[in-house]
Amino acid sequence: MTSRVERKLQQLGHPLPAAPEAVGAYVPVLRTGNLVVTSGQLPTVGKEVVFRGRVGEQLHVDDGVNAARIAALNALAQIKAAVGDLDAVRRIVRVEGYVNSAPGFDGHSHVVNGASQLLVDAFGEAGRHTRVALGMASLPLNAAVEIVVWAEV
Repeated sequence: MTSRVERKLQQLGHPLPAAPEAVGAYVPVLRTGNLVVTSGQLPTVGKEVVFRGRVGEQLHVDDGVNAARIAALNALAQIKAAVGDLDAVRRIVRVEGYVNSAPGFDGHSHVVNGASQLLVDAFGEAGRHTRVALGMASLPLNAAVEIVVWAEV
């Protein structure tokens, strides 16, 4: 049976993917008590990074927004893998967004809004969260963004 949150994502045109495998010596998601924290999630579809490069250089801001949305979906897939059902999420606590940025690019907040808005659309008020949006000189696999989500369950 599909959760209410997954149905909402489906209605928005964002079906939940399978949880991506870790690409290193770490766990992709960890639950401790009622807190679930994902490792950094990239904008991958299957095993392919679909947005590569620096936002503001090779990629447009809209590409970064879409990349952040995909990475947030991957984070939700990790959370579901940890707790079994996204309806178990009581609130999204924090989003950390890292943007592979061209020198002088200052639209990090706008890019990370791709992830933030998806979470608010999926969870309503419980999707509102604290956040950091930072620019980076590079990211793993030359991904446009990396997103970390903290959730209370």
